[in-house]
Amino acid sequence: MIAAGPRRTRIIEVPVPQINEDQMLVRVTLTGMCHSELFAWQTAKEGDVFGHESIGVVEQIGSNVTGFRVGDRVTGLGGGAYKEYIVVEPAKMAHVPDSLRDEDAISEPLACLLSAAMKLPVGTLGDRIAVVGCGYMGLGAISLFRAMGYGDIIAIDKRPEALQNAKRFGATECYLPKDIPATYFLTFESMGSVSLTRDGDNFNILTGGIPTVMEFTGTEDGLRLAGDLVQGHGRLGIGGYHNDGDRRIDYKLWNFKAITTVNCHERRIDYEADLCRRCMELLDRGIWNFKGVTRVFDMKDFDAVSEMMEHHTDGFIKGAFRC
Repeated sequence: MIAAGPRRTRIIEVPVPQINEDQMLVRVTLTGMCHSELFAWQTAKEGDVFGHESIGVVEQIGSNVTGFRVGDRVTGLGGGAYKEYIVVEPAKMAHVPDSLRDEDAISEPLACLLSAAMKLPVGTLGDRIAVVGCGYMGLGAISLFRAMGYGDIIAIDKRPEALQNAKRFGATECYLPKDIPATYFLTFESMGSVSLTRDGDNFNILTGGIPTVMEFTGTEDGLRLAGDLVQGHGRLGIGGYHNDGDRRIDYKLWNFKAITTVNCHERRIDYEADLCRRCMELLDRGIWNFKGVTRVFDMKDFDAVSEMMEHHTDGFIKGAFRC
């Protein structure tokens, strides 16, 4: 599948790719949709390719490859994966346990989630955290934070159905933005008169707000809301993919509160490949309970499903396509 222009794709026939002695040929069974590619689809040029969340079956193995056999189910890091066959590097692949369905074992987004969560480790068992944005990534983060030992997990989203999903995956409190308790905000308005002198104590920025906040909206208003919630000297994890333009935030407030901002994206390929393997272990052993959120579609419906993802219609959480 390739792009035919903005918001349009088409299916074409191409030869089965050839491998060298250090590679494997994988017959792709499913490729997951990633919200990071939504803007790329909206603005696509003729010939652009998408898809990096692959799972499939090994069809051929190069003579130097060890640790894999023909017929193994594998998942990992493989680009341009809206195809029937892709060439992959063994070091970027993970074995899929028999206990997992294909749609639950697409490891690339799971590895991104695990990387993000590890950048916001729990300080003391039972700590409080908020997740702003409860789509696929937000739900995965909620379930991971539960496994990591966070206590109060506050879910925030504009969509009531998203909050219902958040509760299912471990959120202890769920709010639409308009319903967030006033005590969860720490802004100049909620603090009242502030002073930069060191000889007074007219407010305490350590008692208002939430110690750790993870943002997974990818929108400007979601990012600003998340920043408004962070406690003084707290942490803001930015997990949303902000690729559709600049963002305006109240950095005066962030600066005044002395918060730590953590970019929760992962660009270390070897490390992420290791996380793909670790995610398979965590799901297989039941340590991480994050299954049953991906719906499978036919490739011919890619544009229509992309619109579903864009507008969050039809109960959409995450989609994958049969290749």
